[in-house]
Amino acid sequence: MGGMSDVRLQLLASELESEQRPRVFSAPQGMGRWGLMLHRWRTRRALLQLEDYQLRDIGISWEQARHEASKPFWRD
Repeated sequence: MGGMSDVRLQLLASELESEQRPRVFSAPQGMGRWGLMLHRWRTRRALLQLEDYQLRDIGISWEQARHEASKPFWRD
């Protein structure tokens, strides 16, 4: 058989998805559910306050920052 297995195709799709969506902030270890939601809410608001040069420094565009900041705090 010359085709790719379903497992490999799923792995490839997950690799591509993770490359397209950069992780901006990592939550501290051991944080509870409410703490994690509060962390997301604060960091997403902070993204909107960054200058263009600061966004370039962390490797994202204004559109990516706006997209991330528009997510509800309960979403990953």
